[in-house]
Amino acid sequence: MGNQRSGVGRALDSMAKWLLKFRLVSIPAKSIANSRFAWSLISRSDRIRTNRLRDRLTSGEVPRHVSIIMDGNRRFAWSKNSKTMIGHSEGKEKLKEVMDWVLDLGIPFFTVYALSTENILEREDDELDILYNLYISGLNEIAEDPRIHERGVRVQVVGRLDMLPQEVRVAIENAEEVTSEYSNFTFTICLAYGGREEIVDAVKSVAVDHASGELDIESINSSEITKRMYASELPDPDLVIRTSGEERISNFLLWQIAYSELHFTDVFWPSFSKADLYEAIESYQYRRRRYGG
Repeated sequence: MGNQRSGVGRALDSMAKWLLKFRLVSIPAKSIANSRFAWSLISRSDRIRTNRLRDRLTSGEVPRHVSIIMDGNRRFAWSKNSKTMIGHSEGKEKLKEVMDWVLDLGIPFFTVYALSTENILEREDDELDILYNLYISGLNEIAEDPRIHERGVRVQVVGRLDMLPQEVRVAIENAEEVTSEYSNFTFTICLAYGGREEIVDAVKSVAVDHASGELDIESINSSEITKRMYASELPDPDLVIRTSGEERISNFLLWQIAYSELHFTDVFWPSFSKADLYEAIESYQYRRRRYGG
């Protein structure tokens, strides 16, 4: 029966391709495909599918800590023949949406990779200025966003923050200060961040304490390193998502993601949808997590 159905399907596909060669068929077919009705039908189907997917997710184990490498802003802009600034601006707005989706799922820890130490050293000054201005406006918006205060979201920014302009550091201090008393959710932004650099800074801290006699050699272990991470109070990420089709970690939370589940998606960050997030979490739920093997 299965072979018969697949044979019928192939025959219908071949007939459809043959008919589309004729203008009498192809012109109305294109008109229907591009019509408002078709897009409305597709949009409604997507919403129904996404809602059903969410229902499945919430009936299972949702990760406590989700981290995202937000990649693809520039390629998103280039794919639309737009300026790089447009891609970064769209990426900033996308983060607001994703924050809402994460809060809606009740995920208490959410961490994003916004700017690496390598980016600061390699990007053009003009592009960095655009990014810095977006960070300032975004952090100020977060500090005033009623959703942040209603949901009790604590905001923190980690990295080698001394590499950032003073204006960015002021915006960071403001967002952190006005949310410092909250504990329902923790939103962590990695800026001027590098995983290797974080480990180096932690090891330096251990070396200083050992040299001063405060830490003996036998007490130096993984727990001592973990305690000296930038945000040591955070649990390790359960799920790390990377957008834009790249399948690498790019120096992100190297110490913390030793046993994290990884999910890669082809979509550029500004195009990341609610369904994409749900699919990543669903893939996490299907996996049997293993530690040490």
